Amino acid sequence: MKITVCIGSSCHLKGSRQVVEQLQALVAEHGLKNEIELAGTFCMGNCQNGVCVTLDDRPFSLSPESTRPFFENNVLPALGK
Repeated sequence: MKITVCIGSSCHLKGSRQVVEQLQALVAEHGLKNEIELAGTFCMGNCQNGVCVTLDDRPFSLSPESTRPFFENNVLPALGK
C-alpha cells in the first residue's frame, strides 16, 4: 500500500509536516513498515482542500487532527487490520 502526502507550499502551511510525522509514527506503532510505503510529492492540484493525501491513488484531504482517524478508518481496514 502506498500513501503519498503533498509537501508543496500550500499543504505545508496547512500542516503536511505534522501529517507525515503522525503517519510515520502510526506505521511504526502498528508494525506496518513492510506493508506501507510513505511518499512525498509536490502539488497535487487540490490546494484548497487542505493537506492532500492519496491512499493507493484515492484522494483524501487531511489535517493534523484528522490523520489518526484517517489511518484507523481507511488504512487499517484496507490492510485487513
